[in-house]
Amino acid sequence: MTDLSMANNTQSMVFDVQAIRRDFPILNQEINGKPLVYLDNGASAQKPQSVLDAMDRYYREMHSNVHRGAHTLGDRATAAFEGARETVRQFLNASSTREIIWTRGTTEAINLVANGLAPRLKAGDEILVSHMEHHANIVPWQMVAERTGARVVPIQVTPQGELDLDSFNSLLNERTRVLAITHVSNALGTVNPIAPLIEQAKKQGVLTLVDGAQAVPHFQPDVQALGCDFYAFSSHKLFGPTGIGVLYGRAELLEEMPPYQGGGEMIERVSFERTTWNVLPYKFEAGTPAIAEAVGLGAAIDYLNSLNRKAMEAAEDALLRRANELVETVPGMEIIGTAAKKVPVMSFKIAGLHPSDIGTLLDQQGIAIRTGHHCAMPLMDFYGVPGTARASFAFYNTLEEVEKLFTGLQKIQRLFA
Repeated sequence: MTDLSMANNTQSMVFDVQAIRRDFPILNQEINGKPLVYLDNGASAQKPQSVLDAMDRYYREMHSNVHRGAHTLGDRATAAFEGARETVRQFLNASSTREIIWTRGTTEAINLVANGLAPRLKAGDEILVSHMEHHANIVPWQMVAERTGARVVPIQVTPQGELDLDSFNSLLNERTRVLAITHVSNALGTVNPIAPLIEQAKKQGVLTLVDGAQAVPHFQPDVQALGCDFYAFSSHKLFGPTGIGVLYGRAELLEEMPPYQGGGEMIERVSFERTTWNVLPYKFEAGTPAIAEAVGLGAAIDYLNSLNRKAMEAAEDALLRRANELVETVPGMEIIGTAAKKVPVMSFKIAGLHPSDIGTLLDQQGIAIRTGHHCAMPLMDFYGVPGTARASFAFYNTLEEVEKLFTGLQKIQRLFA
């Protein structure tokens, strides 16, 4: 039995990946005459049939606006919409659905928090972010800093792609007002030790926001155990639909923050003299929400809950281990980001090859990866590269697909030899 066969056999005993793959219709197709190998999950994960069915059922059987209709369809839509909010609450272990705000995604959630905290900031205050942040957790804070006179201060990373804890300790001080940090790096796969960071920040009275976009597809966070003030993620990375995301926020902070947008559901009473705001969570949900998408996100979480999560995580770890073993089969290949604790993301470069060429030539073989700066330009600058090629794996990927990736890279290298 070959090493690959043994590895596949081990994987099948603990996690039936072939059965899982049948739940994802999009995976059963050919690209450029080759079976699709989808390794761009960090950008957007695929959707199980149950999510597609839930959204279809909403439109076929219950579509109506929520909270306002005095009729059966309105009641059905509201029940499904608020049921999805409760599903998210349980997923995050928030204490109340009042703390679960629907947004368009992680980016809007962070913008909401940054704007809501702006009245607390003044000249000389500092906002700590890490050098590995996605632009969505840098730019909103820069915009607020320009308005308030505060400063955005980056925590350094090590050459291995881990957070430099000495840098964090030296930067956290009496001027720090906010710590905004990613749970998992989208470009490197690094899992940050956010619990102790949050604990240290809380001792200084610092508010904390966690970008969980890349974490939630791989493991389930517990916001009460973490102790964070805010946690944000996007549905489409969690095997749900695009166009919706979640902001968890501690109720007492959300009560104090001003509304982010005006109109619709966020209003209690309007007059030309004065407008008052609705209660949480609706205070931050202006206009008609993405109802079908919320239902789809709830269905995605239900799907994940139906799986053996420990076996799923073990299967993903096996994918990354096998990929790391095969690096030596591609001369000149260098992994960018070798942290000890990672989710299954492999960011790399190959000597003499441009990342865009790698991506294009892999696509000709039916293999989808991501290339570029991954919305993490400061991190690319740190490594002195314009961008990388990135293969990001999910639990529906197989060890055979890892092999296909490296066979494809070997073919590309021979083309340029």
